[in-house]
Amino acid sequence: MIVLRPAAAGLPCVTLWLKPNRALSRRGLRCLIGGMAALALITAGLGAWQGNVFAPLFALVESSAVAFALGVAWRAGDRSERITLDESSLEVQFLPGRRCMRFQPYWVRVRFELNGRLGHGHRLLLSSHGRVLEIGAFLADEERAELSRKLMVLLADLNRQPRR
Repeated sequence: MIVLRPAAAGLPCVTLWLKPNRALSRRGLRCLIGGMAALALITAGLGAWQGNVFAPLFALVESSAVAFALGVAWRAGDRSERITLDESSLEVQFLPGRRCMRFQPYWVRVRFELNGRLGHGHRLLLSSHGRVLEIGAFLADEERAELSRKLMVLLADLNRQPRR
């Protein structure tokens, strides 16, 4: 998901928030895990009733492992990238965390190229002065293409403005 906060009258910078798409809320995740655990335990109870005494133990272990894996995958959706562009810098900040990279907007180039590692999909790269940074890796190809166009337009507009 790409959220654009345009420059306001007092603030000369444009901010783009990049966030992965999430299908579930925290409450929805809890309901899903609870439902899956309940079904596994009911099935294990039926198995134990028919003589498989280890079925409930296996169901508890399996439900815990699935809940843990789903929780880890859901928390990965918390990551985001904030791109701030003003007349003096283009800054990419990776959240959560403190990793940040800055470019001079006049020299930065936006490249949307085929992903050589996987052979399918595209990567969105920012490059300047020998440094290359991939952004929006968690976005879909269509969203990366849209982000590429937006960044190119914003950089072109910024480079056309007279310097203060």
